[in-house]
Amino acid sequence: MDRANVLNQPDRKVCMARTKGRSNHADPHLGHVFGDGPAPTGQRYCMNSASLRFIPVDKLEAEGYGEYLHLFKKDAHK
Repeated sequence: MDRANVLNQPDRKVCMARTKGRSNHADPHLGHVFGDGPAPTGQRYCMNSASLRFIPVDKLEAEGYGEYLHLFKKDAHK
């Protein structure tokens, strides 16, 4: 959730342009971002499910992610 925690690397190993995401801390492979996605960004994310952890919004504070609560307010994306 913090861009400083992710290292983005160009990846052309399968004859297509994509960006590989890796953690800056432990270097695991997080997934890829492709440039053929929908508007408005044109990005398509293919993330490894093992690199994700679902935390319900009502548990963010208790899990140490309270600083991100503002992203879940109804007007946060306007």
